[in-house]
Amino acid sequence: MSQNMPLIITISRQLGCGGAYIGEALANHFGISYADRDIISQTAQKLSLHERDIAHRDEKIITAWQTFLQSITRTPDRIEHQPLPPTDKELFLAEKEVIERLATERSAVIMGRCGSFILRNHPNHISLFLHACTPFRIQRLCEDCSVSETRAQKMIQESDKKRSEYVHQFTGQIWMDATKYDLSVRTDILGVEECTEGIIRVVEKIIAKKTCEVCEE
Repeated sequence: MSQNMPLIITISRQLGCGGAYIGEALANHFGISYADRDIISQTAQKLSLHERDIAHRDEKIITAWQTFLQSITRTPDRIEHQPLPPTDKELFLAEKEVIERLATERSAVIMGRCGSFILRNHPNHISLFLHACTPFRIQRLCEDCSVSETRAQKMIQESDKKRSEYVHQFTGQIWMDATKYDLSVRTDILGVEECTEGIIRVVEKIIAKKTCEVCEE
């Protein structure tokens, strides 16, 4: 590992596979930042927007019609036109700049947002892809979000489609291609907690190996 650059762990994950739990556990174990809301906050500031205006657009592509609707504020007695919200490309580029800057300033776990592809050339970057079978994901969403199985399945289908389209549009890569990541883990095999312990051990070994390689140079 380069001694002059922070440790960055990026996580690409399917909805309902325990990604947030694992991300926070990794951040706590290694004593580094869990950069999720930070990215939204800094991107919002960069674009002079409220966080709520971009939080719901993470890793999604919106249509021109949706962009237009978001530019309109409706009140009981009038329709007030506001400046158009950023395009998908503008939002991506703003988040990309925030992620790249963050990766030079401090060690962190970065969730989604094409971080694995944006930081592919970062010398201290370890990329993870987390996935699980659909029944497991449905069960977790039902428990965590208090939704029905039908609603959970719809959420999963929509999320997978939108994240796949988003990654491909802005990186040209296949989101679920395991060969693009340092480590791919199916979390339903052993359960989220046990998978987290295994991931920590593997990441520690990767760090140790990269550190030895640097020392030998």
